[in-house]
Amino acid sequence: MKKLFILILCCISIATFANDSNYANALGEKNKKEFEMQQLSTKLTEINLVGIKVRTSFKNETNPETSQITPCVMQYFHQQLFEKIPNRKKPNVTYCVYTEYEGDWTEPYTYFIGEEVSSLKDVPSDLETMTISAQKYVKFTTDPGPMPNVCINAWQEIWKMSPKNLGGARRYLSDFEIYDERASDHTNTVLDLFIGIE
Repeated sequence: MKKLFILILCCISIATFANDSNYANALGEKNKKEFEMQQLSTKLTEINLVGIKVRTSFKNETNPETSQITPCVMQYFHQQLFEKIPNRKKPNVTYCVYTEYEGDWTEPYTYFIGEEVSSLKDVPSDLETMTISAQKYVKFTTDPGPMPNVCINAWQEIWKMSPKNLGGARRYLSDFEIYDERASDHTNTVLDLFIGIE
């Protein structure tokens, strides 16, 4: 889980600054031409999660002093809160969810980190629940590659996509990343990113 913790923190930092062209070019330009993602439109049923959450914004996350996500992820892994989650459906598969947007990705939103569960019963008082609503998604699966480049390039590609290329306008209801066994090697990481669309 230590490697997964480092990978998620890395992806948080990169997603925050990936819109900065100078930063992105410095880290990601080498692999940009080689970067590819599989893209698949899909409909998902509700997904129940247990974990912890925090309210933040793009502006907050661009400043280490006001960042809310990094402390949240550190708390989740350092306190091993995943071990307290009852009814774990896929142990050690971590969901990072961006939801409750006030507008688009530049506006305040809620960040949630946790695991999928088969039931929302018996949840400890220091943990939160979240249900990812059933909706249409575009699922992006990256080719294997080193972090942080694989994450930089994924978000850059998604942010610059038109609704036509994406397969529909973004709903800004729930978007999420999945970190599973394919993220255990930071030199050869595969990520799934789900973007909700209309």
